[in-house]
Amino acid sequence: MEIKEFDILAYLKEKAEKVEKVLTEFFPKPKGYGSRVIEAAFYSLSAGGKRIRPVLCLAGCEAVGGRDEDVVFFAAGIECLHTYSLIHDDLPAMDDDDFRRGKPSCHKAFDEATAILAGDGLQSLAFWFFTHPEQVKRVNKIRLLKAVHLVSQAVGLEGMVGGQMADLLMEGKKAGLKVLKWIHLNKTVKLIEASLLAGALLAKAKKKELQALKSYGKHLGMAFQIVDDLLDIIGDEKNLGKKTFSDIKKQKLTYPSTLGLEKTKDLAEIHTQKAISSLEVLGEKAQPLRAIAEFVLNRVY
Repeated sequence: MEIKEFDILAYLKEKAEKVEKVLTEFFPKPKGYGSRVIEAAFYSLSAGGKRIRPVLCLAGCEAVGGRDEDVVFFAAGIECLHTYSLIHDDLPAMDDDDFRRGKPSCHKAFDEATAILAGDGLQSLAFWFFTHPEQVKRVNKIRLLKAVHLVSQAVGLEGMVGGQMADLLMEGKKAGLKVLKWIHLNKTVKLIEASLLAGALLAKAKKKELQALKSYGKHLGMAFQIVDDLLDIIGDEKNLGKKTFSDIKKQKLTYPSTLGLEKTKDLAEIHTQKAISSLEVLGEKAQPLRAIAEFVLNRVY
């Protein structure tokens, strides 16, 4: 399905700029003896990227009739969580990547100890944004608690952290699709899904709307990770901002290593179409989400 008459790049830029404004305006200013870690955290947070997860939070809100301004602080918190995970993923003890978004990784630009603390700081700052007075006064308090609970579970021991652990443990080992799917479901998909659902929850989404977005988020997240696996092999280093073939060098368990390139491409398309089909109940308001699904897939073409 091709999305016509919708400028997805302009949409992503507009939404990302709203998140950037909050992040820049409310991020702690470097001062005192801890200024170095604040500088390191902001260095990674401002390194670029499409801000897909916070944009999905805004888009999930919009898809059920909500307004950006009512969830933008929450979306900013989601980006803090994502950036913290990238800083820690890049560390020598984990994925050992020297570059992120075309710039030296946090531990290369500063040092390992500072990078660890910068990630820790961003994780706690996320919850500062989630509970900021500007956020609290704009939404139902019970729904806000539910959204915080949802996101905290998605990034915790039973989500992103657990997925990253399994990803590291499976390096150099053989395993089937069941293990691979579990890793990606936890490491990548759950935060993408939670970002969407949080935005919708805060906008008073109905049960059937949440069910549609949950299905969309799951399939979008799977497509996103599958495409990421593909880009490590067929992507352009300049566009990616990091080295290619790193998964192969580390003997990571990936879709291409398990299925081969062509079947992996087919699987990415299948998940994209399933994501788009999930949105039928939401009608025209979900047009941006349909376009985002196509955008995620087309990163490999």
